[in-house]
Amino acid sequence: MLQTAFLALLGLATLFVGLVLNFVMPGIRYYAWIILALGAALLALAFIFDFRRVRNALTSHQGKFGTSTTVGVSLFFGIILLANGISVGNYHRFDFTGLAQFTLTSQTKEILESLDKPVEIVTFFSPTVPAQVSMYGQFLLDEYKLHSAKISIRNLDPDLNPDQARQYGLNQIGARYGSVVFTSEEGQTQVYGFQISAEAEHAFTSAILQVTGIRQKKVYFLKGHGESSIQSEYSTAETGLKDNLFIVREIDLLSRFGIPEDVAAMVIPGPSKDLGIREVQILKDYLEKDGKLLVLLNPNPPDSWKQLLSGWWLDIVPGTIVDPDSHVAPNIDHPLVPRNQNSFGFTEVYFPGATGLIPKKGSPESLKIQPMVWTSRKSWTEKDFSSGETPEFDKETDQKGPFAIGIMIKKGGTRLVIIGDSDFATNQHFYNGNNSDLFLNAVNWLTADAEVISVDRKVLPTRRLLLSPEQVRFVHVSSIGLLPFLLLVIGGYVRWRRR
Repeated sequence: MLQTAFLALLGLATLFVGLVLNFVMPGIRYYAWIILALGAALLALAFIFDFRRVRNALTSHQGKFGTSTTVGVSLFFGIILLANGISVGNYHRFDFTGLAQFTLTSQTKEILESLDKPVEIVTFFSPTVPAQVSMYGQFLLDEYKLHSAKISIRNLDPDLNPDQARQYGLNQIGARYGSVVFTSEEGQTQVYGFQISAEAEHAFTSAILQVTGIRQKKVYFLKGHGESSIQSEYSTAETGLKDNLFIVREIDLLSRFGIPEDVAAMVIPGPSKDLGIREVQILKDYLEKDGKLLVLLNPNPPDSWKQLLSGWWLDIVPGTIVDPDSHVAPNIDHPLVPRNQNSFGFTEVYFPGATGLIPKKGSPESLKIQPMVWTSRKSWTEKDFSSGETPEFDKETDQKGPFAIGIMIKKGGTRLVIIGDSDFATNQHFYNGNNSDLFLNAVNWLTADAEVISVDRKVLPTRRLLLSPEQVRFVHVSSIGLLPFLLLVIGGYVRWRRR
C-alpha cells in the first residue's frame, strides 16, 4: 500500500512538472510530453497494483459520491488544461485598437507569405536603447515571424557580444541607437533605431525586399516650382505609397543630371511657378522615352505647364470649376464625383478647387486619351471665382461643362495622368471619401499595374462628412419637419390608446 501511494504521488508530481515545462518552456515541448507520458504511466501502475482497493472505494456509497465529484472537477480542470495546451501552438491575435496600429498591412503580409528564401534577422538592442524603440521593434518583428516560416530572429546585446556585432557590421550609430540586421541570399542591410521610430513597418519590409532581391518601385516628387512637399502637405500621401511598397523620393531637375534611371513614376504636385527651358526639355525627353508622369494642377496654372501638356493634345480650361448639381455642401467649388462619373467606380471623390481639362480634337490614333474623373452637365468654369460670392454662369466669360477633372493618356510605353486639382491628395483631404484610392490607383496605373490598390492602413477617425446638395436638403427638411411629425403621430396614437 505504501509503495502504491508513493507511485501515485510520484505520478502526480511528474504530471505537474510536465505541464509546467509544456507551458513555461515551449522550446523543449517534446521532452515535456515524454515527462507527461511517464507521469500517466506511474499513475496507471499505481492503479493496477492496488486495483482491488480502488474498486471497493469506487463501488461504495461514499465512493460513488466522491467519484462523481472528482470526475466533475477533473473534467473542468482537464478542459481548461486542454484548451490552454491547444492555444500554445494554435492561436490568433486580434487588434481592437482604433488605428489597427499593431497589425501589419495586407501588402506586407502578402510579401511575407510569398517568401521563398530564408531571412535571418538579428537585433542589437543594448540597455541604453530607448524602450519605445527596442520593445516596439521586437514586437513588430514577432508579427513578421508569425506570417512566415522563412523568418528567423536572434536577439543579441552588442555590449555582451562585441565579436558578433562586428561580424554583422554594427557601427557606433547602430550600437548607440539600436539596430536590426537583415541577411539573406542577396545580401545584408541594416535598419537603425531612429528608422524604426520614424518608419517602422516600411523600413522592415523594404529591408526584406532588398535582401531577397525583390526590386521596389521608386516614385519621385518634383520640387523647385512651388510644389507641395512630402515633408509637409503630402506626408500622408507619402505614407500611403510606402504602405503599398513604393520607395518615395524628391527630385530637383536642376540639381542633378536629368531624371534617375530607376524612376517608376514622377509626381508633380501643384506647381505654382514656370519651368525653365532646360527643365522643359528634360521632361519632354523623359516622356519620349516611355516616361510615367502624374501632374496635379490647380486653377490657372503657369503657362509653361499648359504648353507642356498641350503637346499631348490637352487643353487646360481657365478658371475654377463650380458644379451646383454635385458638390460638397456648402462649397460649390468643391465638385463631388459619384460612382458613375469616374473610371474606377469609387463612391465619392471630391476636389477642393479644380480646373477643367479638355482633350483636343484630331489627336493621332496612337495616342489614347481616356477621361478618369468628370463633372456633371450643369457645371461650368468660373473665370474670377470668389468664395465669398454666389457664382452665376456668364456665357460671355464662363465655359459650360461637363469637364474632365482627371485624364489618362497613353502612347506606346508613355503614360500620363493629369488631374486638375492638387489639394484632394493633401493631408487635409487624403483620407476623405475615396481621394486616397484615386491618388494611389493613378500611381499604380502609371507604373503599369492593372490591379486596383486599396489602402488598409487605418487613420484617425476624423473624416469629413461629404453631403451633396440633395442630401443637405433632406437633412434640413427631416430635422425641421420629419421628427416633429413623427412625435405628433406617436403622441396621437398614445392618446387614442388611453381613451
